Amino acid sequence: MSLLREVLENGEFAITAEMAPPKGTDISHLRKCAQLMKGRVHGVNVTDFQSAVMRVTSLATCKILKEEGLEPVLQLTGRDRNRIATQGELLSAGVFGIENVLCLTGDHTVVGDHPQAKPVYDLDCIGILQAATTLMDGKDMAGNELNKAPEFYLGACVTPEYEPLEIQIIKMKKKIKAGARFFQTQGVFDIETMRKFRELTKDLDCKILAGIIPLKSAGMAKFMNKNVPGINVPDKLIERMKNAEDKKKEGIKIAAELIQQLKEENLCDGVHIMAIGAEENVPVILDEANLTPSYAANA
Repeated sequence: MSLLREVLENGEFAITAEMAPPKGTDISHLRKCAQLMKGRVHGVNVTDFQSAVMRVTSLATCKILKEEGLEPVLQLTGRDRNRIATQGELLSAGVFGIENVLCLTGDHTVVGDHPQAKPVYDLDCIGILQAATTLMDGKDMAGNELNKAPEFYLGACVTPEYEPLEIQIIKMKKKIKAGARFFQTQGVFDIETMRKFRELTKDLDCKILAGIIPLKSAGMAKFMNKNVPGINVPDKLIERMKNAEDKKKEGIKIAAELIQQLKEENLCDGVHIMAIGAEENVPVILDEANLTPSYAANA
C-alpha cells in the first residue's frame, strides 16, 4: 500500500507538493528540493509536460524522487499517448514501484512550447482511470492477460470554482466509478468556496486534497484570475499582496493561513501545495502553518 493511500485511509491530514521535471538533464535542483521535502510531505506530485511544455518525463522524475526517499505521484495525461503507450507507461510505473497515479486529460498542445505538435487524446482522464483499473485486474485493454498486475492508488482533478459546480460533481462521480480514490483541486483561495464544495461532496467515496498556490505578487493573482480557468483570488488577498513590503513572505503567510483554516474546519482531507517553480518554499509554508506530518516519506 502506498504511503499516500495509507495516510488518507487512516484519516490523517495528507500533505503533498508539486514538482516540475527539469527542462534539460541537470537534476541538481530537483535533488536539492527533494532533500528539503524529505520527512515533510506524504507525496510529491510530478507534472506530466505541464501546460504542454516539453521537459523530462514524469516517470523518470518519479523514479529519481523515489530513489531520494520520497513518495512520488505520477501524473499521466492523455494528450501525448495512445492507449498502447498509456498502458506501457502505467506498467513501467508498476515496475519501478510507483503506486500513486494522477490521471489527467491534459492541456492542448497549442498552449505549449511546441504548438505544432499533434495531440493524441486517445484516452481522456476517465479512459486512463479505466485503463489503470483494467491493468490492476490483470488484463490489458484488449483483454490480454498480464503475467503480473500492478497496484495503483488512482486520483484525478476537480475545480471547486467551476460554475455550475454540479457539473463538476457529475464528472467526479464518473471518475470515481472509473477508479479514482482521491482528487486534487485546482488552486483555491476563497474559504467559502471550499465550504460549499465540501457540503456537496461529503457523501462521495473519495478523498479531497485542496490545491494551495502561494502568491508571488498582486500581478500574479490578477493574471490567474484573467487567464487560468477555475482560479478566483479574492480582491482582499490581491490588496494584501499589493500593500505588502515583502511579497514572498506575505504570499507564504496567506497560503499558511488558508491551510490552517481548511484543516480546522475539516473542509478537506489534505492539501496539495503547488509552488510553481519555487518548491524550496514548501517547507517554509508548512512551518508557517504549523503543519508537521505524523509520518512521511523517509521521515
